[in-house]
Amino acid sequence: MIIYGVAILSLSMLTGVFLGDLLGVILDVEANVGGVGIAMLMLLFLSSRTESKFKLGPMTADGITFWSAMYIPIVIAMAAKSDVYAALKGGPVALLAGTLAVAGGFALVPVLSRFCRRPAIPPQGEQS
Repeated sequence: MIIYGVAILSLSMLTGVFLGDLLGVILDVEANVGGVGIAMLMLLFLSSRTESKFKLGPMTADGITFWSAMYIPIVIAMAAKSDVYAALKGGPVALLAGTLAVAGGFALVPVLSRFCRRPAIPPQGEQS
């Protein structure tokens, strides 16, 4: 049932927003600090935990999988949009910081891919 996916999604979102606001108060920042990230991590944890720990019917598992798959791209798109607005208002320093962060991420792809080496797949038609 899709309703279980919505329940897990709303639980993780409300908890993430609450913890992000609490973290903002602790750090004396007038903003939600990391609430969306906390919610995404909680959603991933809960959705993987429910599949392995509980015996769910196929419709229930599909509902949880559907909403966990829908939540992450939507939230990332919303966060990226607000980050672009903030960067444009912040001036050249914010744009430079964003550009350097993206360039650093691209530079780390080959480094991190060395840790995940998999055996080469032989071309079709060849026997091992």
